[in-house]
Amino acid sequence: MKRTHYCGDLRNEHINQEVVLMGWVQRARNLGGLIFVDLRDREGICQIVFDEEIDKQAFEKASKIGSEYVIAISGIVRERSSKNSNIPTGDIEIFANSIDILNDANTPPIYIKDDDDVSENLRLKYRYLDLRKPKMQKNFILRHKVTQIVRNFLSQEGFIDVETPMLTKPTPEGARDYLVPSRVSNGKFYALPQSPQLFKQLLMVSGMDRYYQIVKCFRDEDLRADRQPEFTQIDCEMSFVDMEDVMQIMERLIAKVFDEALNVKIDLPLQRMTYDEAMSRFGSDKPDVRFGFEIVDLTEEVKDCGFSVFETSAMEEGKSVRAININGYESNFTRKGITALEDVAKTYGAKGLAWIKLTSEGVNSPISKFINDEAMNRILSKMDAKTGDLILFVADRDKIVFDSLGHVRIDAAKKLDLLKKDEYKLLYVTEFPQFEYDEDNNRYVAMHHPFTSPLDEDMELLESNPSKVRAKAYDMVLNGVELGGGSIRIHNSKIQEKMFTALGFSTEEAWDKFGFLLEAFKYGTPPHGGIAFGLDRLIMLLAGEESIREVIAFPKTQNASCPLTNAPSEADNTALLELGIGLLDN
Repeated sequence: MKRTHYCGDLRNEHINQEVVLMGWVQRARNLGGLIFVDLRDREGICQIVFDEEIDKQAFEKASKIGSEYVIAISGIVRERSSKNSNIPTGDIEIFANSIDILNDANTPPIYIKDDDDVSENLRLKYRYLDLRKPKMQKNFILRHKVTQIVRNFLSQEGFIDVETPMLTKPTPEGARDYLVPSRVSNGKFYALPQSPQLFKQLLMVSGMDRYYQIVKCFRDEDLRADRQPEFTQIDCEMSFVDMEDVMQIMERLIAKVFDEALNVKIDLPLQRMTYDEAMSRFGSDKPDVRFGFEIVDLTEEVKDCGFSVFETSAMEEGKSVRAININGYESNFTRKGITALEDVAKTYGAKGLAWIKLTSEGVNSPISKFINDEAMNRILSKMDAKTGDLILFVADRDKIVFDSLGHVRIDAAKKLDLLKKDEYKLLYVTEFPQFEYDEDNNRYVAMHHPFTSPLDEDMELLESNPSKVRAKAYDMVLNGVELGGGSIRIHNSKIQEKMFTALGFSTEEAWDKFGFLLEAFKYGTPPHGGIAFGLDRLIMLLAGEESIREVIAFPKTQNASCPLTNAPSEADNTALLELGIGLLDN
């Protein structure tokens, strides 16, 4: 038999047609003279009927099948007398006249259904069964569709798909490298790429003009829901562009993905928000703007309020007093609920979370007795406070204030069910700091990477005041998650050397690590810039999932292991000797 249709494709217009279907048995019900089989493939489920009076031989063979048997059937499409509105094929069924059992199956260790309540470790151990579930099939069809949209769009915009090496030179790019020992050059190592950053810049030097790649990247770092040791990027680079050129093309790309994959229209241009504004309003460089609860600076208003905790932070440099207003929801948060929010704030370094409730009876707060009336009026006015509001305060170093209030506003929104998965708010965050100060190592490190160009007007601060330098960097953010990040790159070797100096590299170290790039910059390098989107993260958000493991075919666990293959595993000692590594201790 040759398959004529997928199980999920049949509709009323196929009634009276003879069809051949192939797939897996979801379940079989023997009612005596009739056997009903739910047959499943990638596209859905269709009901098959075996009638002893239509074909006795087919009926007898069907009586032997079980769950997850692989079968082929032929039959006539009929209108279903008892319709099932829960499935797209619910108006029809197939009266079978033939069946081939292509393969039997043991009882699977997990159920092949979306609501199977089983541990993730077991799902990953039997991932080939887990991937049969309709939800998982849908996720990977979506992933395929998105990559096709991306490829088609970028091709039409003049981008060329170019592959870059998987075995390359170890370079310091932020995370730890995965190292691969060389058998030919004992004692030396390749690194798996954390990104194609240096190679895509070399492609701009080569005159490729517009490059893209849907590429695997590798980072040896601690994992969480949206991280994997190996992940996929949509990587793009363009010559003769400025920040706005890159952002405009890429927002059109993402808008097209939403339109064609989800039938969701994204208004363009996307909002642009500077890093400083994002931090001051939302406490995060990836702000979720689906709801309010914005951070307000109260430092001036509380300088002489009478409450020593506020006054101390208001007077010390680098500290501030800020608050958010949970507008209209004070009755949703009991003392216990506020304590839970305080625990969130403490997780991010806050010593506590002061609060004021505005009830119909007036101000209710454990700190109100310490604050004089004039200062209280200033606070309420600045917070635009009304009856029914809950105001939450943190007083500390700015970083702690932003981190704690930024996470408290998200946690409050979750508790109030304000974060809707089908609401999409996109924006660009721009003008990031060029450097972050690493207190452990007592030096500056690049916030993005060392090839990001400073803003022209801040270039002279590279040597005199690095902390004030802003970068030509931009991140696209969706609902509080970074979709992708990019920048305009340094294309001048002298400026690149200054950047390495600011990062604490000696000239010798810079040339040792990045000499091939610095050398290339001497031979006519165009201005260029680009961006990289996390494909796994994008699909996760489009699919409404909580973890990128739901949209990666064979992911790793949080300890970077694979329950399916038992990777990583010990290597053969002979192979290790050939690599010059020597025997491992037992």
